[in-house]
Parts: sequence; structure tokens; C-alpha cells
Amino acid sequence: MIKTNKNKLVMQSVVGQISSPTLSKSAYVVSAEGVPYILPSVGGITYNIRIGDSAIGLAADHVEPGVSLANQEKAMGSWSPNAGFNTLSCAGNEVTVVTGEAKGFKGIVVGKHGGVEHVMVDFPPKTIDKLVVGDKMQVRAFGTGLKLVDYAETIHAMNLSPGLLAKIPIKEKKGSIEFPVTHIVPAAIMGSGLGASHCHSGDHDIQMFDDKIVEQYKLETLCFGDFVAIVDADHSFGRIYKTGAVSIGVVVHSNCVAAGHGPGVMTVMTSSKGNIKPLINKNSNLANYLNIKK
Repeated sequence: MIKTNKNKLVMQSVVGQISSPTLSKSAYVVSAEGVPYILPSVGGITYNIRIGDSAIGLAADHVEPGVSLANQEKAMGSWSPNAGFNTLSCAGNEVTVVTGEAKGFKGIVVGKHGGVEHVMVDFPPKTIDKLVVGDKMQVRAFGTGLKLVDYAETIHAMNLSPGLLAKIPIKEKKGSIEFPVTHIVPAAIMGSGLGASHCHSGDHDIQMFDDKIVEQYKLETLCFGDFVAIVDADHSFGRIYKTGAVSIGVVVHSNCVAAGHGPGVMTVMTSSKGNIKPLINKNSNLANYLNIKK
């Protein structure tokens, strides 16, 4: 098992509320082909889409699986409670409903989405049916500051709980690790999310507008919760193109029609020197590692 600094990490409570679904005031989103659409998008409770389902081909734009949360407390000067909620929440963290009919029920963090700054949580269907927009939830935030002890200089981990990391069948091999992924994605087609100052919140979109590339890398089979490898991408201190670098992420929102956008990927690990070796494994999905059942 990979050695980590788990015993040095701090666990804190962070709180968010179920956000309302949102659209722009015009309601329209214009596609890369110049076609206007009105489609379901970010926020709310998405009843029929969960981790493990296809992220492609939906009549939707940036739609988020499960339940979308945001901290709605007012900012205190330059200090933002929602930034804290987003940055500290990590995939695999336990979530407890603290208000409403589903009070006391448990869920699990499965992703974070930039722009709207949402945290996405998966719940069983019986719990979903009890939830309403505005219900408050508490996350046991644990994972920010995670380090792989033997690779601290070459690999950065983020947005990943130690518990989830322990469930991923990662192999160590001669100064590198082998990480199972469902897809390889070239950095050249990555869009929205470039230029971010860090990758401890938000996501990075895979553009799906080149049919040949989509076919070559089998991107039409992307699912929510898939672990993917972005090659020639360094996410150590923001998102940049760098030959030989490798970044690993989780698919957190659906495909999009707008130029520069596509299925969103939340970074969980990166190596500027290529010390992460991606291995194709069709089962490398959060649903399998977190035992999320339909």
C-alpha cells in the first residue's frame, strides 16, 4: 500500500446547502456550431443521473450527477466560506444531511465543479427522494494536504480522501506509480479550466468537437466517475501544457455544447515529470471503488 501522511491530516466540518438549478437570464446556450439550445444545466437534485452513468449524449449541458451543494454564507472580506467548502471537500468524504426529512442520512462526495463552485454528492435513491433544495449537509472534510510519502517531490495529490486512495489498485514500480484509468486524453483538447491558479477546486473540460480524436480515444464512452489520464498536462500549480507530464482526474459533469467546454474532470493527482503511468482499466470508476449501487 502506498505510504501517505494520513496521520498528519486535519479533518474539519464544512457545510453546504442543495443549490437550485440555474440557467443564464436568456436561458439559451449557443453551441460551437452556432445553434441555440435550452437545456438542463448545473445545480439542484438530478434524480436520474448518478456516478457510473454515461456523461455523453444527454440532452443537457454541464449537468451534475446526484446532488449539488454550495455554501451560501456571505463572504468575509477576501475570505469565502464557499471557497473553503470547495477546497476542503475531497472525493470519498462522508456527508451527513443535517436538516429536512432526510436528516441523519449519509452520502459521499464524488466531485467538484468550477465556475458555479459546486460540490457534488451521491446518495442512494431512497435518500434522494427525501431531499429538497435548501437542505443543509455537513461534510467531514479530510484529504487536503495529502502526500504520497515516497513520491512527495514528483507527484502531487489533491481532492482525494485517504480512504478512497486506499481503494484504488495503484501499483508502485521503480520510482513511479501505475494508476488505472478508463481513458487517455491528450492535453491538446482540454478547454475550460486552463489558467486556474490551483487545482484544489474546480475542474477542466474535455473538448469533444473533433470527431476523429473522439473516436481515436473512445471518448464517447466517458462516464461520470471515470478516472482518466490527461497526458502532457501538469496540474501541480494550476493547469498548464507540459510535454511528458501526466495528470489524473475524475469525470464530474456531463458533456456540453458550448465552445471550449465538455465533460469536466476534477484533478486528483499530477506529476510534472511523468512519474504517473496510466494503465487502461475499464472498471476504474468511483462507483466501483466506493461501492455505489444503482
